[in-house]
Amino acid sequence: MSRESAYGLLNIHKPAGPTSHDIVEQVRRGTGIRKVGHAGTLDPLASGVLVLCLGPATRLSEYVMRSPKQYRAYIRLGITTASYDLESEIIERRPVARLDAADVEAALPAFVGDIDQFPPMHSAIQRNGRRLYDLARAGEVVTLEPRPVTIYDLRLVECNLPDLVLDVTCSPGTYIRSLAHDLGQRLGVGGALTGLVRVASGAFHIDQAIPMADFATALASHTWRRYILPPDMALADLPPLTLDADGAARVAHGNSVPAAEGDAGEARAYGPDGRLLALVRAAGGRWHPVKVFLPE
Repeated sequence: MSRESAYGLLNIHKPAGPTSHDIVEQVRRGTGIRKVGHAGTLDPLASGVLVLCLGPATRLSEYVMRSPKQYRAYIRLGITTASYDLESEIIERRPVARLDAADVEAALPAFVGDIDQFPPMHSAIQRNGRRLYDLARAGEVVTLEPRPVTIYDLRLVECNLPDLVLDVTCSPGTYIRSLAHDLGQRLGVGGALTGLVRVASGAFHIDQAIPMADFATALASHTWRRYILPPDMALADLPPLTLDADGAARVAHGNSVPAAEGDAGEARAYGPDGRLLALVRAAGGRWHPVKVFLPE
């Protein structure tokens, strides 16, 4: 198999420091694969699960990105920064001596469920074609709109004031930096994120992630292919559909095939050889191909 024909996913344990783009570039250079993308960025401060998509699997990145995320968040109360983390200067300090773990526990339920969250001004969101962090560095003031997010679970793991450790399970698009800031505001003392670990992104867990340093060693020894995961892991939440040879040929050419009564939604379609062939969607009693993955 040629380098360029690699097709699948990588579960990389990103260290704190490099950007997600830095990791993508290192993998692109080391493997010789032109199409490499990440399925959900991590800030330089953050570490943990960074899912990379190789070759045709880049078309599956949106399905990894839309899956729930799990984080371990490290927060310091009593400080406020413009970036909501330690990447910018502390602009305010407040005492936290009056607080205890019970106060923190009592504040957490307000952030569980469907909430509106203001993103940090120091973020990659675009406004009129410019990143917010570029606008912030230029001193421009922008009125931000709240974004709906969902926090499914929020637990206090450690409380050694002024420092907290929280476990967060949330929808994609949730800013943990904003959560740290908002929690500090609710407690009346301010708060900022001091560290962040993405523990899981959908089906991809940190326990199975390959540390980037180890993957770099595998690149040097040309043994990196053993870490490629099957592309259908990105669609683990969808039911499987196995097609016969005729059905597989039709779907491969962009045509629909009959669906059984009651079939609905999306499915991952496999050919008779067991290879992921397409993502299909049921409509009008037929399965219609949405994305087709043909061998290179």
